[in-house]
Amino acid sequence: MANTFIDTARILVKSGAGGNGAVSFHREKYVAAGGPDGGDGGRGGDIILQVDDRMSTLMDFRYKRKYVAENGGNGAGKRCTGKDGAPLIIKVPRGTVIRDAETREIIQDMSGDEPFVLCRGGNGGWGNKHFATPTRQTPQFAKAGLPGKEKTVLLELKLLADVGLVGFPNVGKSTLLSVATKARPKIANYHFTTLFPNLGVVFVDEGVSFVMADIPGIIEGAAEGAGLGHDFLRHIDRCRLLIHIVDVSGSEGRDPVEDFEAICAELQEYSPELASRRMLVAANKVDILEDRSLLEKLKAHVEELGLPFFELSAASHQGVRELMKAAAGELAHLPPVIVYEPEYVERPPEVDTTQPLTIRHEDDVWIIEGPWLQKIMANVNFSNYESRNWFDRMLRSAGLFDQLEEMGIKDGDLVSMYNLDFEYQR
Repeated sequence: MANTFIDTARILVKSGAGGNGAVSFHREKYVAAGGPDGGDGGRGGDIILQVDDRMSTLMDFRYKRKYVAENGGNGAGKRCTGKDGAPLIIKVPRGTVIRDAETREIIQDMSGDEPFVLCRGGNGGWGNKHFATPTRQTPQFAKAGLPGKEKTVLLELKLLADVGLVGFPNVGKSTLLSVATKARPKIANYHFTTLFPNLGVVFVDEGVSFVMADIPGIIEGAAEGAGLGHDFLRHIDRCRLLIHIVDVSGSEGRDPVEDFEAICAELQEYSPELASRRMLVAANKVDILEDRSLLEKLKAHVEELGLPFFELSAASHQGVRELMKAAAGELAHLPPVIVYEPEYVERPPEVDTTQPLTIRHEDDVWIIEGPWLQKIMANVNFSNYESRNWFDRMLRSAGLFDQLEEMGIKDGDLVSMYNLDFEYQR
């Protein structure tokens, strides 16, 4: 399957969990009451996305669907901190859009060179060295590390091309790409020769060049999934300029105006914004034209719409240079290639708070632990006011504070929850 083009994938990613803090006491000959020296747990590894220009498809994600980063190491005695988990770097082709699998919101557009942290690893737990006070000199407890984050995402490849060639199958798009660039797409005289997009660089003049993409032939019904069009329409989303290739030779008994309107309708159905993109119309195969009226009819129709019209024969190179120069001229004053802005807002996790928490009272410290508490704390941003308020509401709705008061907690007692400590106030 060397020619298989994979442009979407669904994967599960999970960052590493933080290591647990250690409970340990200093032991040394002739040193009395050495005190606590339990080290902290290491931080879990992040899931990081990185662009790799050697990749052109999402083929690597066809069979491997789960990616898990390394957990942080546990703390140890002698104040030894656990080893941080190694980050897991996932390489993707340039132009890959990362979406939330549930909402389809854009999390990140991987079109630049900067790596992106998709999931941060869990923080390591504190060792008992942090809990020594003048009144509590031998703390017998430490904190567990927080779990990593888990997320299902969609990868969607959108080619980074300035110009997209659109039109029915077998109208000469691949031939034009091969003539105008050094690309070598497969070319044959039958429909759907192009089964995946091809890219090529067009050099127009000194310092003037652009990237052109040959998009697989669009047919009527493509926006609803017919033919190959639906799978590859996404690749013209980023194109600043469209070149609409129409076969005017009449060799297949088709009407050029009807073909032109059918493709425009499919673009409109798929994306009105895309259909409004600047377009050049090229009447191809004029060297084997059987009925001149077909060319004149298309030209009149296109010029009535206010679109630039070109005659060419890609096979004999006739008119190709003029068309490429016109495309470069249009690109000079068109906006740059679209980079999609993130629209994703991370949502609080859905947590079943009916499960009881473990509460231990050590001197004046109340240690609270439990799976659901771990889960929500891994998703709370304690520097954000709204996030802290949501956390407080979760604890109150679970009846935690009422339970602590029933157990005899006093104002000023220290409450310890994983990587959060605070003094209790009624």
